[in-house]
Amino acid sequence: MELNGYLENPKDNEEDLGHNLEALLNMFLIKNPHINAAAIITTEGLPILSAISHRLDETRIAAMSATLLSLAERAIEEMERGDFNELFIKGTEGYLILVQAGPHAVLMLSTTLDVQLGLLFFECERICEKIAYLL
Repeated sequence: MELNGYLENPKDNEEDLGHNLEALLNMFLIKNPHINAAAIITTEGLPILSAISHRLDETRIAAMSATLLSLAERAIEEMERGDFNELFIKGTEGYLILVQAGPHAVLMLSTTLDVQLGLLFFECERICEKIAYLL
């Protein structure tokens, strides 16, 4: 899979995996300055990698994201709307977005209200494909 300039050469060992995911997330954040926080989280709620303010608890954010994911999956299943793809929540000061990144992970983003949502969702689709490929 071509990783479009984010990564040069993905490796199989854990150290390289962490480095590649970190490089991927950092490039994504550089390209999207309206993102306040980002994390790659297992579907069980364990943080894999994050770029979250020290004021926030990474473990708590991951657990809350997993809870939201679980509720969204259940609602989609009950309403017969297919499989979970993304969850979008608008607050008074920004957005919280969860996007499926393969069968075992989700990408969590917190953004400002100024973010260009169309471009962000396009970029989310691309980075989530790369995360799924690496994991």
